Amino acid sequence: MRKAFQMFDTAKTGFIDTLKISTILNTMGQLFDDTELQALIDENDPDATGKVNFDGFCRIATHFLEEDDAEAMQEELKEAFRLYDREGNGYITTATLREILAALDDKLNPEDLDGIIQEIDTDGSGTVDFDEFMEMMTGE
Repeated sequence: MRKAFQMFDTAKTGFIDTLKISTILNTMGQLFDDTELQALIDENDPDATGKVNFDGFCRIATHFLEEDDAEAMQEELKEAFRLYDREGNGYITTATLREILAALDDKLNPEDLDGIIQEIDTDGSGTVDFDEFMEMMTGE
């Protein structure tokens, strides 16, 4: 979860916008109810600052985490990766990843997307292999 939080704390302030929490949950493959999510955000952001720290994020995210079979999750992620690895090269381009992230959250601006991609494409290759994709999706 820390990895997911840090990916979206692009300014490294120790806070993320509450608007990004749904994107993070989507990225982690978590299902959630919007009303329930908003209630948890309100509870963890009592002053309505629009931001939560890592502890607040954890309280919100763990509410939705399912005890899932790790092997089943890896299979689901493999299938999702295959959908985007159209040529079967074993990687997706960071441009494709940018499209995926933008589709998951239309509130992400180009700077946010650049920050996220830099975090994921650690070797600067311009591509994301399955291991990097797995790490992004699971935080492990």
